[in-house]
Amino acid sequence: MQHVLVTGAGGYIGSALVPQLLAAGNRVRAVDRFFFGRDTIPAPQADRLEVVQEDCRYLTPAHLEGIDAVIDLVAISNDPSGELFQQATWEINRDARVRCAALARDAGASRYILPSSCSIYGFQPADVITDETAPTNPLTTYAQANEKAEDGTLALADENFSVVVLRQATIYGYAPRMRFDLAINGMTYGAWKTGKLPLMRDGTQWRPMLHVADAAAAQIFMLEADRDAVNGHIFNVGSADNVYQIGPLAELVAARVPRDVEIEWYGDPDERSYRVSFDRLHGLGFRTARTAEDGVDEICAALDGGDLDKTPRTITLDWYRQLHDWHAIIRELEMHGGMLEIDSPEREP
Repeated sequence: MQHVLVTGAGGYIGSALVPQLLAAGNRVRAVDRFFFGRDTIPAPQADRLEVVQEDCRYLTPAHLEGIDAVIDLVAISNDPSGELFQQATWEINRDARVRCAALARDAGASRYILPSSCSIYGFQPADVITDETAPTNPLTTYAQANEKAEDGTLALADENFSVVVLRQATIYGYAPRMRFDLAINGMTYGAWKTGKLPLMRDGTQWRPMLHVADAAAAQIFMLEADRDAVNGHIFNVGSADNVYQIGPLAELVAARVPRDVEIEWYGDPDERSYRVSFDRLHGLGFRTARTAEDGVDEICAALDGGDLDKTPRTITLDWYRQLHDWHAIIRELEMHGGMLEIDSPEREP
């Protein structure tokens, strides 16, 4: 049993990771702002799950006290959000994570895991299967900040403090904090709801995919992997069975959804295209367990059962925008500690 600090614990991957960590017998300190709700992870459990609501930019040594390992998931989590909130993306995705790693090392933690992204490979030639030694080509603020976070945290690795970077493929599948702004998830919802599958042009781009539960499993795997085999190393996370061209992937999704589906193209051609090798991670013995078909099936089942629907909270950029707008309105209108109900002064009878 380890005492694991998880940042971004209430997010998409975090909401799948925390239950897996608990099921494996670990103690968890779950840190998040909980922008997407407090109900995305289980309620606090005595001696098992401690929930801390805090901004990762304000972590202190006390937050790392007694921690054996850190899984630093926190991030502004997609390209559109990264472009709209560029300063916050650099502060959170790079600065806060490098600082968290330093705090963890100074507090005596033995292992730090940074979930990064294969998006830092950017555009690669179609005939190239990229491994961890290949030059990177980050095309967006999100990808650039991830790359700098990798550099900053790996520099802290030493014989007592193991740092591991996981470059994750594009995530899909059902999780308590659901996202419909990811490729397979968005395709599935559009096809299920309207019979129209939204697809970004031109469909020839390559993209590795990774089920959210497999992403969580890989992070847990790294908690226990031989330190000499992983310390200071980068690992692509995914599988050769889950590397797709977007056009054929859309056809797969359309065939799996239980209704007639028409593919509907949108947007300018996506310049991100990369095929990735996962041999380094497979060499350690890790294998993914789920395919795109599994993700489509579970999302459709949750939608059919009424357990899931598309809301503003399931589209990351839309929700960040709403929070930003609401904050401005509230700051402008709030007086005397409230809105309609305020801290009323004592008045003469």
